[in-house]
Amino acid sequence: MPKFVVSAAAHLIANAIGLLLATLLLDGFSLSPLGLVIVTVIFTVILMIITPIIRKISEKNMPSLLGGLSLVTIFFGLLITQPFVAGFSIGGTANLLAATLLVWLGALIAGIVLPKYVFTSLTGPKK
Repeated sequence: MPKFVVSAAAHLIANAIGLLLATLLLDGFSLSPLGLVIVTVIFTVILMIITPIIRKISEKNMPSLLGGLSLVTIFFGLLITQPFVAGFSIGGTANLLAATLLVWLGALIAGIVLPKYVFTSLTGPKK
């Protein structure tokens, strides 16, 4: 299987785990079961589009932003995704900030675990 497809699948699963974590832990942050699938796909596509844009802007104007690039893109990804999906509600500014951290944390952990144990073709052969 092409590495791009495996990488995209890993990102989708990681983002789904992060969104599910936010749904379970935050009151007011809600996703319907079908909404989880739709939001995950839209959210991942938005992240793939805005990450290079924010990276380019921050390299030129705000190099210190590069360290928090994932948090910034997740924040904007959640904001941009919400109007497009009827079964998706963030539930206010505090939830948006907390969801940004939870989605980032869930995706980070999944991004470490999935390639190592599930998608071994991303990390190469074991030695």
